[in-house]
Amino acid sequence: MKKKYYIQTFGCQMNVHDSEQIAALLTEAGNERTNNAVNADYIILNTCSIREKAAQKAYSQLGRFRDLKRKNPRLIIGVGGCLAQQWGEKFLKKAPYLDLVFGTRNFHRVPELINAVETTRFPAVETAFHEGDESAAAVTAMPQNGQVSAYVTIMQGCDNFCAYCVVPYLRGREESRKLDDIIAEVERLAAHGVREVTLLGQNVNSYGKGLPKGTDFAGVLQKVGNIQGIERIRFTTSHPKDLSPELIRCYAEVDKLCEHIHLPVQSGSDQVLRRMNRGYNRDKYMEKVVRLREVCPDISITSDVIVGFPGETDEDFRKTTDLMEEIRFDNLFSFKYSERAGTAAAGFDGKVSEHIKGERLQVLQALQETHTLEKNKKVEGQVVEVLVEGRNKNSPGEAMGRTRTNKIVNLKGSPALVGKTTPVVITMAYQHSLRGELLSKKEIDRC
Repeated sequence: MKKKYYIQTFGCQMNVHDSEQIAALLTEAGNERTNNAVNADYIILNTCSIREKAAQKAYSQLGRFRDLKRKNPRLIIGVGGCLAQQWGEKFLKKAPYLDLVFGTRNFHRVPELINAVETTRFPAVETAFHEGDESAAAVTAMPQNGQVSAYVTIMQGCDNFCAYCVVPYLRGREESRKLDDIIAEVERLAAHGVREVTLLGQNVNSYGKGLPKGTDFAGVLQKVGNIQGIERIRFTTSHPKDLSPELIRCYAEVDKLCEHIHLPVQSGSDQVLRRMNRGYNRDKYMEKVVRLREVCPDISITSDVIVGFPGETDEDFRKTTDLMEEIRFDNLFSFKYSERAGTAAAGFDGKVSEHIKGERLQVLQALQETHTLEKNKKVEGQVVEVLVEGRNKNSPGEAMGRTRTNKIVNLKGSPALVGKTTPVVITMAYQHSLRGELLSKKEIDRC
């Protein structure tokens, strides 16, 4: 009888993709996935520690699995990802019922490590960084039947050392995958019916370090854009200082590149940006935004902002809201500054109180809600291309898809629409989604 595994993921798209690859490796080893942890022989938590809240959620969930271990002593519980990388062997002291701790560059060894635990009945800990990109290219996680989109890791690690961020310490230095391996993976995904790929990396637009001269991210986009069967290309995450003129031109030259970019600004204050060690100032960021909109007028721009970074004054915060008013992002991911041990900012003076952080976050989010709804309202009445990804989770009788600008569209339609790109007229705009209607054949012909 096949053994069952359960995976729960916390954090970013990189973690989601890492979990997909862990699942593919465990399935390849003869196991099968379950969506119910109670039925599992193996439980894997893939964790994040970029922000305190994500770490707390993972640790709390781990505590809930302790009862399952008491009822089934042969259950193997493993923790991977950034929190595991950070705590390492200390995790076994925090949670003695754990069997496996593996770091960010070791998920490709999960089946091997589980086998060692089953054989010896001793916990296994592996958090070493390995040379090369073995963990990034461990396996192509083949999509489930009907899956329209997929992630492809093109690089991992980060060399930026932003003052608030633990990624370079937990994910290691930047390493880029070989271009031929990336292309081969996308070709396999296309052959399995995937129509959209999202290229992933902690800093995708610095792709190419350690590879032959002339290999850059713009070249990756152009190569992927030539792969038959792929209709759309997205990528995340970008660092503004590495957004090159060649990459910006791709929005005009690569037809399959979607009109959307996630470009984290973090703050609108030059003083705060310097302390954050972001490598650009407000004017440089604005120049990139202006150039993007010149090359691609319909581009959707989303961003990240941290409020309450050490030393942030009321005037610094006002500069951030002023920047938002000027740019008017399509959407924004905003957070209160969360101190992380080992980062430069952990030793900074000028700590901002939780109360002030909370107030600033509320102001920021209310402003962004206004901008997001404003942007969505502009799409009402327009005919847009929607790639239908699946069913609407809140209304199973409806379909759900995305525009090229990464806006969710819900519409009435049969399951046969999944995987198809179809013209849709937007009839209503909401805060977090759009409502659309399929065009009739006569209307399509007119378009």
